[in-house]
Amino acid sequence: MTSAYSTDLKLELMVTGENAGTWGDNTNNNLNLIQQAIAGYEQVTLSSGGTLALVMTDKAISNARNMVIKFATASIASSTICTIPDSIEKFYIFDATGLTNPTNLTIKTASGTGFTLDQSKIYAAYSDGTNLKEISLDTLGGSIGTAGIADDAVTNAKIADDAIRAAQISNNAVVTAGILNANVTTDKIADTSVTAASYTTANITVDAQGRLTAASSGTGGDGAYVLHMSEVGPNSGNITANPAANNFYAYLTGAGGGAGGYSNQAPGRHGGAGGSGGIGFFSGPVTGGAAVAYSLGAGGTKGSTSTGGGDGNAGAASTVSNFTANGGGGGARGGPAFQPNRANPGAYGSAPGGVLLLDKSIFAGSAGLGPGTTFDGSPSGGPVSTPGEAGGAGGIIYFDDGNA
Repeated sequence: MTSAYSTDLKLELMVTGENAGTWGDNTNNNLNLIQQAIAGYEQVTLSSGGTLALVMTDKAISNARNMVIKFATASIASSTICTIPDSIEKFYIFDATGLTNPTNLTIKTASGTGFTLDQSKIYAAYSDGTNLKEISLDTLGGSIGTAGIADDAVTNAKIADDAIRAAQISNNAVVTAGILNANVTTDKIADTSVTAASYTTANITVDAQGRLTAASSGTGGDGAYVLHMSEVGPNSGNITANPAANNFYAYLTGAGGGAGGYSNQAPGRHGGAGGSGGIGFFSGPVTGGAAVAYSLGAGGTKGSTSTGGGDGNAGAASTVSNFTANGGGGGARGGPAFQPNRANPGAYGSAPGGVLLLDKSIFAGSAGLGPGTTFDGSPSGGPVSTPGEAGGAGGIIYFDDGNA
């Protein structure tokens, strides 16, 4: 009966009664084949773009039987294949350290699948009789504990730029002392959607990490309000807004009412004081260079001192743009002997839509309008021998946010 051969290593399986006188030689040959499978090393040469088929021949030393297959130094410019025979189960080590462009090389069984190299390294693999399977670190069980890694083993050069992400870092893991100034460079900081540029009067958005996530230029002159003009009426005209202006502020007052007259038939019965003109603080939008209309009201005339006396007249309103400060009311005339010494004063003017200011003496003084202008619109009736006064005219102090 003829000898048979093993499936995996192709060793000669001698049948009793056969190979008389050659058993020793055949046994020694089998041992050499086993030795090749366990410890054999052979260098083979690849042809770029071709297929190298390793063979396993019955009873003979063969390159596919070696434990270690080393590929000779070569540049693999295009897709190249190395195959091992089908139907054998065996462990291999492939040395690809001499290859250039190793990603073009695939190692597989003749009819099955295998794996493609990713580096010029040494690879371990096994054949299950159908396919060749790589043994890599990401498929092995177990783990490397902290104690298994030397303090100086993981260097900057060993860490890919995108390897450490926020999810891998505890909130309190990176402290200020752990960051070298030289290590925080521009290329290590993630970009945001903000375009690198210079922004004027910038409008910005900041996220919870303090990064700018949006930026745009605002309109010029925001917040830089400049005194543009001040005036006491009566008068009307236009204020030319500064070219860069977008908004204006104005202190505006209506004219004061005139004091009430006294009756020459009732000595000592004074007329009431005229009412103060309303004074308010107003603000509104304006187009740079545009004309802002204003009108400053005339003070109310005083009451007559004729028989029976006369009431004072109300002051006129003042306006700027679409805002109004109303004039004060006229004072009442002095009454007959049976009435009080002083008649009722005129009503205080209003400033609808603005911030009403009550202390006009402070306002007038701060405007530097000078004594005798009665800008605050609060004249009073005099003694019998002194007529009451006319109301003071309206006035304006105007600011806008341009600098021209």
